Amino acid sequence: MKTFRVVSVLLIGLLVMAACAPAAAPTPAAPAAPAAPAASGLPDLGGKEVTIAIENAYIPFNYIRLDNGKAEGWDYDALAEICKRLNCKPVYKEIGWDSMITAVSQGQFDLAADGITITDERAKTVDFSDGYIAVDQRIMVSKDSPIASINEFKTSTTLKIGTQKGTTNYDEAIKLVGDARVVGFDTFGDAVQALIAKDVDGVAIDDTAGVGYVGVNADKIKLLPEKMVGQQLGFVFPKGSALVKPFNAALAAMRADGTLEALAKKWFGGTQLTYDEIAPVTYPTPTP
Repeated sequence: MKTFRVVSVLLIGLLVMAACAPAAAPTPAAPAAPAAPAASGLPDLGGKEVTIAIENAYIPFNYIRLDNGKAEGWDYDALAEICKRLNCKPVYKEIGWDSMITAVSQGQFDLAADGITITDERAKTVDFSDGYIAVDQRIMVSKDSPIASINEFKTSTTLKIGTQKGTTNYDEAIKLVGDARVVGFDTFGDAVQALIAKDVDGVAIDDTAGVGYVGVNADKIKLLPEKMVGQQLGFVFPKGSALVKPFNAALAAMRADGTLEALAKKWFGGTQLTYDEIAPVTYPTPTP
């Protein structure tokens, strides 16, 4: 999804919850068959530097704090733990979401971390790790909106949905209402602002973002109870990457010993920063 962000905090509720209730910590996604580690333990990457494409603009996955300049988020903690277990060194490179997957597919980075939804279409050009979090796509509407169901968007001929361009949310919105009634924005934050200003009637967004936005704007917005689709998030690698099996082995070990659950509680179960509290980013010009 990013599944794909600018004015509010992000929480997540991947267990059953009411639209405006405090978010529950997400349930780590059930894995596909993980790579089997060596008999003596996990694979040893021998201190290899691993270049990681990261957006630094997606709370709570990755961002830079304004108050102390520190990079933090679920991605940073998870990847630090993975490299600790695999004996590798993460080296982060900022890049915008719109060119991230393409850059990885071209081998410009060893992998990407940005709350990326696993899809068959993306899997044509990149390889995915096993899913580490399951998320639901939902529709956000204004607090005073009479809309009570996703189906109302489907049956209407006028209701518009805003969402971030290039995300699975954008794709699902088109499936729901057609291209003419989907308004694309550069960030999820812009889409939420447009909803608050009543320029759109709803916003297609992941639970990872939506529950957080509602948490600090409960007087202005709400999430409809149904989900459009449930999906999993994973790390993205170039096709044929030798890193996929070791990373899957590390994720399997972290799932088994409770580390993924602990990370979910830390990053998705409590109060998060707002986008006003993180540093703006300027990305380098993408390599052709």
